[in-house]
Amino acid sequence: MMMRKERIWVIAVILIAVLPLATSMAAEEVLKMSTTTSTENSGLLDVLLPEFTKDSGIRVKVFAKGTGAAIRDGLDGNVDIIFVHAKSREEEFLAEGYGAYRLGVMHNDFVLVGSATDPAGIEGMSDVALALKKIAASRAQFISRGDDSGTHTKEQELWRATGLPLQRETTEIIKKGKKKSLIFQYPEGLGKWYLSIGQGMGKTLTYAEEKQAYTLTDRGTYVKFKLGRKQGLDLEILCQGDERLFNPYGIIPINPKKYTHVNFEAADKFAKWLVSPKAQALIAGYRIQGQQAFFPDAVNYAK
Repeated sequence: MMMRKERIWVIAVILIAVLPLATSMAAEEVLKMSTTTSTENSGLLDVLLPEFTKDSGIRVKVFAKGTGAAIRDGLDGNVDIIFVHAKSREEEFLAEGYGAYRLGVMHNDFVLVGSATDPAGIEGMSDVALALKKIAASRAQFISRGDDSGTHTKEQELWRATGLPLQRETTEIIKKGKKKSLIFQYPEGLGKWYLSIGQGMGKTLTYAEEKQAYTLTDRGTYVKFKLGRKQGLDLEILCQGDERLFNPYGIIPINPKKYTHVNFEAADKFAKWLVSPKAQALIAGYRIQGQQAFFPDAVNYAK
């Protein structure tokens, strides 16, 4: 009888200890966010998200993928908020009623990188369209993400700016019974000098290094791979500074009128926190190997 009472007492003590933990875990609020691989690869989210959780008690669950796939998550109501960088597509998303609103959070820029041998002779150029024309004329290898990401969208925009004849390919995808057309544009030479690999930014940089080829990358991911790893990255920045290379990021809560199940309250808190003085200062202060990676757009902490 005594042993039975002791067992009951031990169980009671365990329950008293565990119950508050279980209750707090059950009460934890989770916000689902789709964002880009370049945002995650930069390391910025590792700085921002713990601070937001500390301030709000809301944990952000991140799904990192290309911008196109992140936007499709929003179209399908799979997440509560998207954080992407393809402004024309973001505006279309809003116009179709899928987003509640868009806030401009920050920007960085894209750069053209390649081998130090620079077979196309583009080093030091600031006109990205002319640099791409020289790459195409030399038929030097160029690696495209080819993944419907924000970087891939920007790359296609830049090829259009060259005035070169472009091939056009339409691919239809079906998701949850809905058809969506994806249009890819690229210069003549696909599979020869122009290689489209359907990968994220990190893998694209690694492949470009293996091939000693040119590619378009966001500066943050490039700096992290070049200076933030022991093995470095055997590619150099060859073309930069063109305004057409600027890369704005927007945060868009999913419209609760479109999908009633989304956690709009948490999404709204996060979006507005990102443009607060505290978050904007964190963005401005974030460095990769001593270099500023992003410039805030909501509060002027850029310098």
